[in-house]
Amino acid sequence: MYYGEVMQNTVDVDGARIHYQVAGDGPVLLVGQSGEGDADRTVDLADHLSGHFTVVTWDRRGLSRSVCDDPGAPVSIRQHAADAAAVVRAVTDRPAAMLGLSLGAAIGLHLLTSDPQIVADLVAHEPIALGFLDPADAARAGRELGEVIATHRGAGWRAAAGKVAAVLGIDPRDQDTEPGVTDFPFDDRRVANFEFFLGRDLPAVLRDDLVPGDLPAGARIIPAVGETSPRDGFDYLAAVRLAEHRRVRAEHFPGGHNGNLTHPRAFAKQVVEVLRTGCSGR
Repeated sequence: MYYGEVMQNTVDVDGARIHYQVAGDGPVLLVGQSGEGDADRTVDLADHLSGHFTVVTWDRRGLSRSVCDDPGAPVSIRQHAADAAAVVRAVTDRPAAMLGLSLGAAIGLHLLTSDPQIVADLVAHEPIALGFLDPADAARAGRELGEVIATHRGAGWRAAAGKVAAVLGIDPRDQDTEPGVTDFPFDDRRVANFEFFLGRDLPAVLRDDLVPGDLPAGARIIPAVGETSPRDGFDYLAAVRLAEHRRVRAEHFPGGHNGNLTHPRAFAKQVVEVLRTGCSGR
């Protein structure tokens, strides 16, 4: 493992104080977490990346150590992108590379539209971005995510967690994984993060109106999908449609939607490779 010493700090943003962490050496790589993941969630992946990059992770506002001034206020994907920009500026005065995972990929796409000088390259792994889908797929995804939100409100986070996994094609009881991956039990902090994700971030996904045409023409984007992800999953299809719009092919990464957690060593190797070679067809 390369991770070594981890620097922890905070940056003040509009309506919140954001916790971020820095480790490793080399060009800056910002990692946008998926779902209820905080800065620690991809510790295995960061271990393998930090021999190649200065790896920056952060707790999205409302998660773990990133405290909102008004805990009851709604959030937006654009707001998360602005927070991410503030984190990058706190670490470097040069454009950073970014690995966006699921919701983190949607945040990265917004970051490119709002502040294109912040991100030099974006690996967008299965973005939860309904505006990138064909109308029928977007409607289906909206219904599925709406059912998750309704389940959370009516039956609580445990019942909703199962629905989220099913929508994303994840079977927590039967996953191929690399040996020695970190287990993340549902402790109090993770439960609180999941509650925030279900109650605030998923509604923000449904409200989000970003479409491929909003992206800057010159943005360096590497769409990515999981090798074992269901081919009809809306997250997989969003990455495919993004690749089609950019006239490139979607890169295939180890594992499924959460391959960064189940196959961190192989996933990190693929990140290094695609950032070294750039997007196919570009």
